[in-house]
Amino acid sequence: MHQPVRFVDRRAWRDGRIAHDTRLVPEETPIALTYNGGTYAVMMATPHDLTNFAIGFSLSEGIVQSPDDIRSLDIVDLDDGIELRMWLAPSRAEFVNERRRQIAGPTGCGICGIESIAEAIRPAAIVPKGRCFATEEIVTAIQGLAPLQEINGQTRAVHAAAFWAPAHGIVALREDVGRHNALDKLVGALAQHGIATRDGMVLLTSRVSVEMVQKTAAMGAPVMVAVSAPTALAVRMAEAAGITLVAVARSDGFEIFTHPARIEGITPALSCASPHRAGCTLGAASREDNASEQKTSVKEPAHVG
Repeated sequence: MHQPVRFVDRRAWRDGRIAHDTRLVPEETPIALTYNGGTYAVMMATPHDLTNFAIGFSLSEGIVQSPDDIRSLDIVDLDDGIELRMWLAPSRAEFVNERRRQIAGPTGCGICGIESIAEAIRPAAIVPKGRCFATEEIVTAIQGLAPLQEINGQTRAVHAAAFWAPAHGIVALREDVGRHNALDKLVGALAQHGIATRDGMVLLTSRVSVEMVQKTAAMGAPVMVAVSAPTALAVRMAEAAGITLVAVARSDGFEIFTHPARIEGITPALSCASPHRAGCTLGAASREDNASEQKTSVKEPAHVG
């Protein structure tokens, strides 16, 4: 079993005294994502929720269109890392062969190794309008993150990405040393459990960079809320994608950078559905306005995945 945290020796200096003991720190491991025998990417990541990571990365990078496109997935331990070995349906195999590139991405990088500037700022998908959100919902959602961050509670050294659904709260949360890896793991968990994203919020403990907006748009979520600030390019990308970008979110408030009409009471005219409709529709994730949604139960966050 892959261990997401490890004890390491340390010397701690506090109040003029030295203590020699141990501390829990997150593991960081090279993870190779391979498709039909060829390496597509190597990412430094926390070796936890790796099936979610493989599926989510494949979806957010556009390699597959649904988890069903992945015919088989094996997690293979190597001497110096882990391989997520996937075999794709014939139609997707041909597609990935045309796009294959090798990426060696350090922890803080989500799009290293691409071949052109145009690839780095590829247009994000346009998300549907969805529902509106009360300010109290956003504050409550962001306050709910910390108690669910098991690895960060032990180490204070990893990012989290979570999904909040109306009438259910946070339905899934994933952690990783890389913020984009955490989001990919979340994408995979939601896809595996058939949770629709069009009426919920993506929650992030990190800053908002452009690849985080691109991945959120690819999953079809209309709102992203982060505890840190966005980059200028991330703001422009969110505006173009139709995403409501909320950042610098704290218990006492937040800042809205794009599409404020989804936040109840911020603007006089609202362009989305009422936030007070009963319940939340959960089912096969869809990125089309007229897609049908199949109702299903939602498990508690700790048990999703």
